[in-house]
Amino acid sequence: MSGVVTIGYAAMLEQFAPREAVELAALAEAHGFSGIMAADHFQPWTPAQGQAGFVWNVLAAAAEHTTGDLGPVTAPTFRWHPAVVAQASATLAAMNPGRHWLGVGSGEALNEHVVGGYWPEAAERINRMFEAVEIIKKLFAASLAGRDVKHSGTYFKLESTRLWTMPAVAPEILVATAGPVTARRAGRTADGLITQAAPLDRMASLLTRFADGARESGRDPARMPKALQLHLSWAPTHDEAVANALTEWPVGGMRFPRSDIRSPHDFAQLARMVRPEDFEGRVLISADPDEHRTSIQRYVDLGFDRIYLHNVGRNQHEWIETFGREVLPKLVR
Repeated sequence: MSGVVTIGYAAMLEQFAPREAVELAALAEAHGFSGIMAADHFQPWTPAQGQAGFVWNVLAAAAEHTTGDLGPVTAPTFRWHPAVVAQASATLAAMNPGRHWLGVGSGEALNEHVVGGYWPEAAERINRMFEAVEIIKKLFAASLAGRDVKHSGTYFKLESTRLWTMPAVAPEILVATAGPVTARRAGRTADGLITQAAPLDRMASLLTRFADGARESGRDPARMPKALQLHLSWAPTHDEAVANALTEWPVGGMRFPRSDIRSPHDFAQLARMVRPEDFEGRVLISADPDEHRTSIQRYVDLGFDRIYLHNVGRNQHEWIETFGREVLPKLVR
C-alpha cells in the first residue's frame, strides 16, 4: 500500500460546547485531519461531560469552516421519524455538495427514551433501523426523480410526499453496527458501514460479514465506504492519559451492553467501578504518539478507509497539533 491516509476528527458534542466543537474541527483540518463525524446525543454519557449540542446545527456550522466530509450518526427511529432525518440530511448535502454522509444506528436509551415511548429489545431496534433506512432511500430516490413516495410498514408510515430540497446526488447511508449479523444486512441494503474500534479479530469478522452482504446484493465491497470511530487517550505523560480516560471517558472502560441505560447519572455511578485495566483492547492509553500511529495503522491495514479519531481528554489543542505533526503524515495505505 502507498500514499497518505486521510484521517478525520470526531467532534464530541458530549464534551464540548457547540462553538468550541466547531473551532476544534477547523483546527483539526488545519493540522491535517480531513472530515468530521459527530454522534446525535440528547444527553452526555455522564454529567461531568456537560454538553449535548444538536448535531445538525453543529455540522452545518462546522461545514462553513472546513472543506472535508461530514456526517452524523443518528437513530432515525425514536426521537425522529425517518422522513425528518431524510430532510435534515438532504438539506445538509444540498448546502455542501459531495461532502455529507448519513450514519444511522439503532439507538440507545440514553438519548431515545426522552420522548417517553416504549423501549424495545435489540432485535426490534435493529428492524426499526432497517425500515428507516428503506424509507430514507425511497425518499432520496423519489425526490431526485421528481415524484412523491409513500410507505406503510411494520413500524412507520409515510403519506405521499417528497423532499423538495435535494442535492444533485443523494447522501451515502452508512449503517452503524458492532454485530456481524447486522453488518451483513448492512452490506445488502446500505451504502456503507460505520463502527467503533474493537479488538482486531472482531473488526476483521465485521468487515468480512459486511463484504458478504455487499456481494449478495451484487455490489463490490471494495467500493463501499467502511468508517471507524477510534477512541484513544493521549497526553504528554502516561499518568495524564490514564486520568483523562477515567474522568472524561469512563464509558470506554465499561465492558457490558449500555444501550438500555437511561440516565447520565446512572452512567456516573457505573463509572466509579471503572479501572485503568478495563480500557485494555478498547481505548489505547499512551503518551507515545508512535504507539498510537501503530494502532491506527492496524485498522487502516484491515480495510477501513475513513477513520475518525477521538482523543478522550480536554487537551484537544495539543493533541491535534501533536498528531498532525507526528502521526498523520506517517500513516500509509
